Amino acid sequence: MAKQKNLEVTGTVTAELGNAMFKVELDMNGSEVLCTISGKIRMHYIRIMVGDKVKLEVSPYDLTKGRIVRRL
Repeated sequence: MAKQKNLEVTGTVTAELGNAMFKVELDMNGSEVLCTISGKIRMHYIRIMVGDKVKLEVSPYDLTKGRIVRRL
């Protein structure tokens, strides 16, 4: 069975939970997603704070968890 592609959506960071975890409110429907940051963002020390607009990848299998891939 083929692996499904991740969904790319945008949102706003609403809370910083520590340990590189964030709560992000999606722009399209207002639901909250628990996110971690990707390796490239960690490697380049890009800071993400509450209120930032971000692009994230969400798995089609579990829509409550995601990975932040870009700060907009």
